[in-house]
Amino acid sequence: MRPFEYLRVADAAAVSSAMVGVPGAKFLAGGSNLVDLMKEDVERPTRLVDIRQLPLRQIQRSRAGLSLGALATNTETANHPLVRENYPLLTQAIVAGASGQLRNMATNGGNLLQRTRCNYFYDTATPCNKREPGSGCGAREGLNKIHAVLGWSEACVATYPGDMANALYALDASVRVRATDGRERLIPVIDFHRLPGDTPQRDNNLEHGDLILAIELPVAAAEFAKHSHYLKVRDRSSYAFAMVSVAAALQLEGGTIRQARVVLGSVAHKPWRSAEAEAALVGQRPSEAIFAKAAQVALTGAKPLAHNGYKVELGQRSVVRALMRAAQLG
Repeated sequence: MRPFEYLRVADAAAVSSAMVGVPGAKFLAGGSNLVDLMKEDVERPTRLVDIRQLPLRQIQRSRAGLSLGALATNTETANHPLVRENYPLLTQAIVAGASGQLRNMATNGGNLLQRTRCNYFYDTATPCNKREPGSGCGAREGLNKIHAVLGWSEACVATYPGDMANALYALDASVRVRATDGRERLIPVIDFHRLPGDTPQRDNNLEHGDLILAIELPVAAAEFAKHSHYLKVRDRSSYAFAMVSVAAALQLEGGTIRQARVVLGSVAHKPWRSAEAEAALVGQRPSEAIFAKAAQVALTGAKPLAHNGYKVELGQRSVVRALMRAAQLG
């Protein structure tokens, strides 16, 4: 691990002064991903700004719905009574991720910022445009079993590895952010992460020094509470990243689907919400046949690499299974 400067801050003004003019500065919260990457020499911050003393751990009702503090841990969030009652899809997704020990440390804000688990990204002896722009993509023609089938570019075929964000996409969450000049803005979570394009080194649309304050869940998303399911398919039953995951949610009215959400994880550089699949479900009565049609639509445009063609059929089957469980049909 390379030498770095460490600063602990206790208020927003100190956060801004610690970040402005130091492009190599990074925030430290739970550290469950960043510290690993520093040990692997992938992340090389010149300054760590410890924000754990900031008052950002509250989970509370808000005018919009429910506000999840950026520094609340994943465990606190998953177990909170208001989350379990109104947004059970989020609880399921968080519990599906990592281990209990990691969830005790990982924060909501940090979870959104976790980086890809692409082996070529972690291996500093191989080329990786995400780690070193312009160096090439080892995974494109290498071993790419775990990589993207949707939305990838010639520059990068990595996937976003998280679970929590998949549920947040389905629940129409927003991310409250404070810039270094003190201005706050609300980013719809669906616009938070980026596809790789020509700039795969950028995982999200934050600017340097932007501080995540909270994740906002809308009241309306609670209408999915009765009919939602998070499905994670992985090589082993615990502590493994997904091969494919699905956040599925339905709102039923008189036996007909009034609203639907279909979000696939680990198939693209960001959670992949399929508006086309959701449209195919609205107005239909739940059935395996209708879900199968939506699943085909969700994977339309998939372009498998040499070793991950299985993700297309697995993704389709997973969408059907998740929707069946959300509709309580199987």
